[in-house]
Amino acid sequence: MHQRHLPASPNWYCSRCSDINGKGVLGFGAKNTIYLLNVTASSPAVTGELTGHTERVSGFAFCPHDGQERICASTSDDKTVKIWDAGQKILLKEHNVHQSTISAVHWSPVQKLLLVTGDEKGIVVCYWFSSNDTQSFFPEPRTIFCLSCSPHEENYIAVGYKDGMIVVIDISKKGEVIHRLRGHDDEIHALAWCPQPREEPLYGRSEDKTGNQEINGVTEAAEMGCYLASGSRDQTVRIWSTARGKGVMTLKLPFLKRRGSGVDPVVKERLWLTVHWPKGQPSQIVSSCFSGEIIMWDLMKSGKQKWSLLGSSSDGQNHSRIVFNMSSFRSGDRELLLSTSMDREIKCWDLASLECCWTLPTLGGFVYCLSFSPVGTGCLALGIGDSMIRVWNTLSIQNQYDIKTFWQGIKSKVTALAWHPLKEGTLAFGTDDGKVGINEVYSNKPPQISSTYHHRTVYSLSWGPPVPPMSFGGSGDKPSYSLYSCAGEGVIFQHDPWKLSGEASNIDKLIRDTNNIKHKIPPHTDLSWKPDGSVLAIGNEDGSIEVLKAPMLKLLCTVQQHHKIINSLRWHHEHSSQNELQYLLASGSTNAIVYVHDLKSAIETPSEIPVLMTESFRTLSGHTNKITSLAWSPHHDGRLVTVCYDGTAQASYTFLLKKRVEMEKKRGPQKKSKKKKAAPEKRGMKAEERELPLGEEIKGAAGSGAEEGQSENDKEEEERENTDGPSVTGNGPSFLLLWYFVYIILFILDLSLKKRKPRSILPLSTSMDHRPKEELQQDCLTLAAVRYSHGNGTCVTGSGDHIQLGLFTDRDALYRMFQEEGDHVEAGHYDSMVYLRLWKGDLIGAINLAAEKGELTDHLLSLAPMAGYQVWARTVEAYVKQLCHHEQFLKAASHLVSIHKLYEAINLLKNHQFYREAIALASARLQPEDPVLKNLFMSWAAVLEKDGHYATAAKCYLAADSNFDAAKVIAKKGDVISLRTAANLAQISGESELAHSLSLRCAKDLMLFQDWAAAQEVLRTQDSLLGHRLVFSVNEILTQRLADTDVVTWSVASSHTWSKSCEENFLSMVHRVWQSEFGVAATDLVQVKMLHQQLRTVENPPATTSVPLKHLLFHISLDVTLCALSQLLCDWPSVLEELLQALTRGYEAGHFTLMYFLFLVLACRSISFVSLFYCSFFLSLTIYFAETSALTNNTISNGHRLTEKNHSEVEANCNGEAQSDVIFSEGFWKVLLSEPHANLQATQRAIAEIQRRVTSLIQQHNPCKDSHAKIINNINNFCLSLFSESLSTLTARVAEHHKALAAIPELKYPFPDVMECCIVLLHMEKHFTPFPPHIHSKATTLLCKYGTTELLYPKIAHCSFCVRS
Repeated sequence: MHQRHLPASPNWYCSRCSDINGKGVLGFGAKNTIYLLNVTASSPAVTGELTGHTERVSGFAFCPHDGQERICASTSDDKTVKIWDAGQKILLKEHNVHQSTISAVHWSPVQKLLLVTGDEKGIVVCYWFSSNDTQSFFPEPRTIFCLSCSPHEENYIAVGYKDGMIVVIDISKKGEVIHRLRGHDDEIHALAWCPQPREEPLYGRSEDKTGNQEINGVTEAAEMGCYLASGSRDQTVRIWSTARGKGVMTLKLPFLKRRGSGVDPVVKERLWLTVHWPKGQPSQIVSSCFSGEIIMWDLMKSGKQKWSLLGSSSDGQNHSRIVFNMSSFRSGDRELLLSTSMDREIKCWDLASLECCWTLPTLGGFVYCLSFSPVGTGCLALGIGDSMIRVWNTLSIQNQYDIKTFWQGIKSKVTALAWHPLKEGTLAFGTDDGKVGINEVYSNKPPQISSTYHHRTVYSLSWGPPVPPMSFGGSGDKPSYSLYSCAGEGVIFQHDPWKLSGEASNIDKLIRDTNNIKHKIPPHTDLSWKPDGSVLAIGNEDGSIEVLKAPMLKLLCTVQQHHKIINSLRWHHEHSSQNELQYLLASGSTNAIVYVHDLKSAIETPSEIPVLMTESFRTLSGHTNKITSLAWSPHHDGRLVTVCYDGTAQASYTFLLKKRVEMEKKRGPQKKSKKKKAAPEKRGMKAEERELPLGEEIKGAAGSGAEEGQSENDKEEEERENTDGPSVTGNGPSFLLLWYFVYIILFILDLSLKKRKPRSILPLSTSMDHRPKEELQQDCLTLAAVRYSHGNGTCVTGSGDHIQLGLFTDRDALYRMFQEEGDHVEAGHYDSMVYLRLWKGDLIGAINLAAEKGELTDHLLSLAPMAGYQVWARTVEAYVKQLCHHEQFLKAASHLVSIHKLYEAINLLKNHQFYREAIALASARLQPEDPVLKNLFMSWAAVLEKDGHYATAAKCYLAADSNFDAAKVIAKKGDVISLRTAANLAQISGESELAHSLSLRCAKDLMLFQDWAAAQEVLRTQDSLLGHRLVFSVNEILTQRLADTDVVTWSVASSHTWSKSCEENFLSMVHRVWQSEFGVAATDLVQVKMLHQQLRTVENPPATTSVPLKHLLFHISLDVTLCALSQLLCDWPSVLEELLQALTRGYEAGHFTLMYFLFLVLACRSISFVSLFYCSFFLSLTIYFAETSALTNNTISNGHRLTEKNHSEVEANCNGEAQSDVIFSEGFWKVLLSEPHANLQATQRAIAEIQRRVTSLIQQHNPCKDSHAKIINNINNFCLSLFSESLSTLTARVAEHHKALAAIPELKYPFPDVMECCIVLLHMEKHFTPFPPHIHSKATTLLCKYGTTELLYPKIAHCSFCVRS
């Protein structure tokens, strides 16, 4: 390969995009290519490149195993993994298992030929190169930033993620996560394992002090693990113990002063913290720092400063911007570290001395231009697409890559360079954005920038003698050289290098004035001053070359050989051995042919009338595409190098002959009649085009190397004269210099695409001007005959075959031409027809045509008022329809407003879902009470509500004075915050009923979260919710009482102090809390009665087994609240009914444990004022229900202590005078001796008995296999047959009973067996005070009416036992 090579810059923001193997071969990814360098301690050498990826290379790694150093792997954004042979530079294998962008890659140091990659979706892929097998793991659903395989455990892989998480996985266990290392707060940029397998003690306080671990060391288990270092964007380097799965040391990056050359302050850098653990140095790690510094951490060092700075001995050794990748290898007895950085430099460091060994600059963009200094020998300037100029001292002995970089004031691609011909170090540059400046390369001053900018890319710069007006004045008042620039717009400016802040002059004015030119000067594309400054050659867009004499730029001749745009002009140097060569001018254009012109006679003996040159001195062919640059060899006579779009550079000889080219004299300056090329930007470089890297092999055709004097006779000489100059290859000392010169010229290749010239609106007449020359000349004769021979009536200009002449005669002919042109373009180019009608003055016709074809424009709309208001209004309406068709609704609405169609504009915006804009327009222009505005708010609110944007919808409802809807839509989300907001909004807006319901709904949700304080706070805002506040207080007190049992198992979010459980009677405690907290007492019977009536209207649905326990407790609390209010009203029947209803809810829900504890909490403490009979009877009924419902012994035992205490309290309350003071309420007996319940229960028993008999009848027809069972069945059938009825009779009776059952009213809650109650009452009358006669009579009547012998006998025995007990 080449002796010196500037590769492309390594890619940025990749965790591992460069690596070096044990043989000293460094590989790194640059764009979609991988470059390979041989690295030593003294210098690098580019050995080749690997190409094959279609997108950016995101990772690169060498195989670390002995004998496999040449094997390497690369990953790319094209989602492929490629395996290469770096020695042979060939692709071995590849796979595309990843479905997302690959972000990490590493070869396993233990498992042979195992490659591990990770992607941004969190997938880890293991690829065994030898067997071509893959296995994928998904340890975490996070974005992978980096990964590293353990050098000691073959199955362990550390993976770093974007969010700061690090995991260690075991691939032998299907990617099982062994450790999750948490501590970093941001992206993990790099991971590095300690090269030593055991965790030796580290100096400093460990982050883990648990157990018997030492402060600075490791535990016994440390021998099983290995340290892992990580670098993160959170500015810390952490050392982890994989034996314990915890961090043992944290290193905070120090803030260091930036070293080296400055960088553009506009570039905002982000931190990239990469770490590297060198082999053989287990106690030292290397990391990057904030601004490109590299620091060495000594983990065994004491004190605060554990780091040492690399390259601290002198300025300029460190990188100037952040470092991305580091890798090391051993070269002899030296450990070398390689680093890549954002400053586009690759540096080599000696880890022993911490000094920089060498620096390799790289190129961050395409090379657009090259220029050797004519004064500073070997000083090469490069214009790069990364907005920088690099000046390379190619003759430096100590540093082969002695390069200075200039970036200040550029800020765009550098497309042109020109050294001052005499002043050393003065370099002019031109940029892609039209900027021209001068840089002093041996000074630290910022460049001078010309105040005159080109409108397009600067393609050519040249130093030459000043011409007027700059040449006026004394010799000391003007510079000896001016700077000339030519850019894509076709203009050449003359800049004053002494005063670039002044206005530059356009030399076209001088050319026009000097040569008395009246026609339009064609756009310029290149210029070249003759080395002696006497003559200026200018290439034009039409392929012509103008040769002008300085200083007044007198036109000497015009070369009309090319027919396409001139891309390059070059004069032969004047220090040749033959004086005639200095008059040679080489030109290249887009037609792939190079012409060499001999201008000696035109320069030495100029004629008064400029001559036209149509023959070239030499014609050089061989290229297949456009010529982009030319250069004469400064070391040889007549050697020319050309470069072309075909990717080749060809060196040619132009042999000297006595024959000269012919010159054609003309009466005046030659008018350019050839078709002009449209695009003035002849060579605009594009960043996406393929870059030709420095050192690309030059392709050239082999040819004869014969010189002029080697020909045998004049005939051969004459034949050689008339043939093209061949490409040259050969040997000899001078050829090496030429080849090096060709190698440099290659990078002047220009890869722009020209912009096409806009289409003419007069295509017919334009096409007629592109006919053969003879026909065009005949047109001139015809036109002259029409203008000066009035009798010629056979020719009608402006139509038919003479349409093109309509432009050059009268108006009628012009109108005829317009008519025919319009008929021709009617098929599609309506804009051309419109322009033609406008130019004729037919404004209305132009507007109607454009409206009909849907081609109205803002320009036509602006012209419409000239035809009157009605025309303008119709035009606006048509334009609005056109805009709506193209979905430009905002613009259409604005135009409707301009013609005062405000409602139409609002409706247009509304119909196309531009509600916000429609409301803005309506609010700005309509009255506040206009119904359209309210309709807009309501319509938008409906759309927002449908899409789930409830807050914005509520704003719309509020703006439309629909407060109810605003509160309802906010409450739609259903969470506590939304409900509270909706309730407050309803309260503020006067919607009291809605505020009532929303507050209650919010409080119930808070009750489910057991947030009692917040629930009461919500209810407190509504005075009408006082009754519900009482219910919530009872619920809270009841929950606190049941918290000591197995019923309530949940925790309470917040509660009040007054709800804490105590020994006080439950209802007494409730009454006390009501009076102290809510102001509800028995003294205010009106308020109590009102609250009782309010709560009676609250729907309290029956309990079922599916009702959650918290809801069930709330329903019970409502019954208890009504009971407590009835007690304050002394309504004892209601007290008993509501208390019984509260207890039976547990029975209905099947929650017998709750029923039992509710009885203990409520009944035994709440009815102590009733007689012993009352309590005993009530207790008997409750225990009966519990026993018949299979109440477990555990449940009863849980409350055994509480039961004994309650019994003792009841007996104490019932001793002495308690019995004599009892006043039995008739309401109590009316409840117990309920005839509807008795009727219902009797009917249900009758239906059950009939169903039993039907079952027996069915069983008679079923055969019995067991003989014993058959005998028993026969006996039963015989007994039943004595009093049995037919099946039809039984069915009729069932129907009658069901009919009677349907007539019975629906009852509220389960009721005790009425027959049993009657038996208990009559039986206990013998032991207590006799009951009232009508009660006794009612009990007897119910027994006779609904009782049967089969029913009453077992119940009498059971109830007698219950009473005795």
